Amino acid sequence: MEIEKLSERYVAYTYKRQPLVLVKGEGMFLWDSKGKRYLDFTGGIAVCSLGHCHSTLTKAICTQAKKLMHVSNLYYIQPQAELAALLTRVTPRSIEKFFFCNSGAEAIESAFKLAVKHARRQRIITMEGSFHGRTAAAVGATWKFSYRKPFEAIIPKIFDFVPFNNLAAVERAIGDQTAAVVVEPIQGEGGVNVPSDDYLPGLRKLCDEYGIVLICDEVQTGMGRTGKWFACQHWGVEPDEITMAKALGGGFPVGCLGAKSNVMNSFSPGDHASTFGGNPLACAAAKAVVQTMQKRKLPQRSAKIGEYFKKRLEELANKHLCVREVRGLGLLLGMELATKEAAEAATEAARKKGYLINCTAEKVLRFVPPLTVERKYIDELIEALDKILVEIRQ
Repeated sequence: MEIEKLSERYVAYTYKRQPLVLVKGEGMFLWDSKGKRYLDFTGGIAVCSLGHCHSTLTKAICTQAKKLMHVSNLYYIQPQAELAALLTRVTPRSIEKFFFCNSGAEAIESAFKLAVKHARRQRIITMEGSFHGRTAAAVGATWKFSYRKPFEAIIPKIFDFVPFNNLAAVERAIGDQTAAVVVEPIQGEGGVNVPSDDYLPGLRKLCDEYGIVLICDEVQTGMGRTGKWFACQHWGVEPDEITMAKALGGGFPVGCLGAKSNVMNSFSPGDHASTFGGNPLACAAAKAVVQTMQKRKLPQRSAKIGEYFKKRLEELANKHLCVREVRGLGLLLGMELATKEAAEAATEAARKKGYLINCTAEKVLRFVPPLTVERKYIDELIEALDKILVEIRQ
């Protein structure tokens, strides 16, 4: 039976899938079940930070799998402790302790629990246009109403939404029960929205003034994606809590919550846990990713090649009237088109030509390739998009 039919019969219908079965990957390339090769500018949605099947990462996974894959967190775990120590070298200086889990949504749920426990208050301010995950509390903090509406019965009624990039709105929303402000330094799913330079520093100042926990959700923006290890570092902001996942494992599932020591110490044994979180295999994978990023200076590389990529996209914007705006930092870039139909047509046409891109916020083409992407592949994509945008106009 064909894979598509097997999936339709036996797999939950929670994704609108493209007609593609991907079976092999190497670096920037993916191959489908028919042998067609694609240049991947989606990167597993900002996950495959080193590219597909990077030799250092696959070796680390294989070596650890032969040694020890899982033990309970009832015991000390060597790769977990080593990964935590390694992360202190790349996270903002304020972040000193870590809790390991399996995904971004789990990391953000952990962040909410810690903030409420630490602040001894009950409400959380979140942003319009935000995306924090699909589990109950995470989706409760996510802006898109269609994601929340069917599940309102199980979503905690603790979230206050305010416009993104609006400090005055945040201050108006602060009350005596406000425990935390959660923000993506750059909104990814919301359309690659970059705030003004005073926004993150202003949030830090407000949180300090009112004794509120500042949570930076860096699940998509973290691990070198924007040209810094973490996007909040572009504005010199040190959060109380920071979440990461996606690129941290380079394709292997791992999530993490980092926090200031005095904040993380609000957790006591029994307050929170994750059976698989921080297992030896996941931590060995994440260690290999971080060490490779350090060795190859991938955050710095992301800044440089991202600037080139953005410039090439801006050339398309100057040439094609259907392009409304290009925005982003590093290798988190978005190109907004005039209509949803144009964006969907461009995504489909790109796939047929052998380029995988993603459409978010209805009409924004989002580009989150591996941090190892080369200029020649960017040039190939730009040439293809140039032709595609002409075809769409006609």
